[in-house]
Amino acid sequence: MTNRPEAAQPGTPVILGIPFDANSSWLRGAAGAPPIIRVALNSISSNLWTETGVDLSAAGAFCDAGDLKFTFDEPFTAIERKVHELLEKGLRPVCLGGDHSITLPILRAFGKHVPGLTILHFDAHPDLYDELEGNRLSHACPFARIMEEGAAKRLIQIGIRTMTGHQREQAKKFGVEVIEMRQLPVLDRMKIDGPIYISFDMDALDPAFVPGTSHREPGGMSTREAIAHLQAISGKIAGADIVEYNPAQDNTQITATVAAKMLKEILGKMILN
Repeated sequence: MTNRPEAAQPGTPVILGIPFDANSSWLRGAAGAPPIIRVALNSISSNLWTETGVDLSAAGAFCDAGDLKFTFDEPFTAIERKVHELLEKGLRPVCLGGDHSITLPILRAFGKHVPGLTILHFDAHPDLYDELEGNRLSHACPFARIMEEGAAKRLIQIGIRTMTGHQREQAKKFGVEVIEMRQLPVLDRMKIDGPIYISFDMDALDPAFVPGTSHREPGGMSTREAIAHLQAISGKIAGADIVEYNPAQDNTQITATVAAKMLKEILGKMILN
């Protein structure tokens, strides 16, 4: 890998940490995730080869833009601007959150650069509320805003198991393809034409595998089921995010290790595809 985005070739995946959790509706702590995921990724307890045979330690495999520093800018403006800068350089951002609200400004930038985008959204929750507790930018709302704004052509949600009546109406309104947890596996549905964006909420997995999340929802994917669906993706992956890992709830760092594994396999698929 190279640590310098300015030296990377076009098409190279680039990690960007987004330490933001102000739109969490329950527990804070996800803002602390990016550096901890990096530590787990580079831990000598494992190695940087993916299951699909990609050596992420190879020169130029991916690069790292560090963590976004929030100053006086409105946070969503700062996020959108930084992702825009990386896309302008021809790089493929993989953002480490943070709560799930960060996906909205990320996709605003992608919508201006990557037409015809399909989102593959792994989550326990559909995050389609029109508003939650008066907040239209809540981490429970990003995909309502994304579809309203036309930032993506298609939204496929995988692993959902907390659908409310309101969110079913929202899914119908926006033409969202909802694959509930009870319908898995759906490996054939991972074959997509056109550019793909992966939004991976760690609570898509069962809390037995990832206790370090703010909204634990039993009945989710195993680590192996999640990896199988990621590995089944075909088509070019333009970018991704991994969100809602909460280190404050992760006493044994199990969730950090799983988050790093998801990151490793997503990077491998981006390079292969």
